[in-house]
Amino acid sequence: MRFSQLNGYRTGPPFISFGLTSLQITLIQIVALAPPVIVTIASSGTTALQIAAVAVVVTLFWELLFAILRRKSLTWHGLTTAMIMIVMVPTVVPLWQLAMAVSLGVVLTELIFGGRGFGFLNAAVTSLAFLVFSFPGSALSGAAIPIAMSSLPGALLLLLFGLISLRVVLAAVTAIAVFSIANPEAFDPIITLSAAAFGLIFLVCDPISSASTNPGRIAYGLFVGLLTAFFDSHTGPAISPVAVVFAALLGSIFAPLIDHVVVLFHAVWRRRRNG
Repeated sequence: MRFSQLNGYRTGPPFISFGLTSLQITLIQIVALAPPVIVTIASSGTTALQIAAVAVVVTLFWELLFAILRRKSLTWHGLTTAMIMIVMVPTVVPLWQLAMAVSLGVVLTELIFGGRGFGFLNAAVTSLAFLVFSFPGSALSGAAIPIAMSSLPGALLLLLFGLISLRVVLAAVTAIAVFSIANPEAFDPIITLSAAAFGLIFLVCDPISSASTNPGRIAYGLFVGLLTAFFDSHTGPAISPVAVVFAALLGSIFAPLIDHVVVLFHAVWRRRRNG
């Protein structure tokens, strides 16, 4: 995990203050993701079950392999990545492509760095980006209103335990709204926010890949929100899930730099104030 104090300035992920273990964090995230996963499987039927089976088996395979090689216990965090893939991967995607995308995301952004919390990218975000980049014509799902409504209980649970930052949520929503209002023909608050809700909650607000300082979270949220609106290729008020994924990917790359600038600014301000 990132360090929690620097010159008295809080920089650590929000859940550090709760003293949660990795297993507890994983269980909370699984509970939060359960409603949208259930809605997805209920609406897509057996095809969604096949996606679920492949995503779960592949993630747990790599988790188990690295646990054996490092002689550590299985973390089970790969289940949260698999659950996000179940919601956002459409049923028309071939299962072998899904397996390749999940393998790349889990191995290259988490496991080779030592597991969850030691890297700076979200495995699900990387997997989804790889799927869209590597296989032209691939689309993503997860923008339906039922998915958005089923994501709200999970968002409240994550906020309650400090696993997502309200600053990131409000800043991202504000940026998307302002950008969309500038084009009133393509703005409908309910449709716009519903289309981006799942991605904002479970991808953009991920505590590991987002900014850690409080001012940085606001800047990060505004940055990702503007990128989401800028990358959006849909005509009309709906926001493409692909736009949310690539905005989250680019935002997570810049998140450490945002935190670094905030800490430097704070250090200069304290030096000048104290002489």
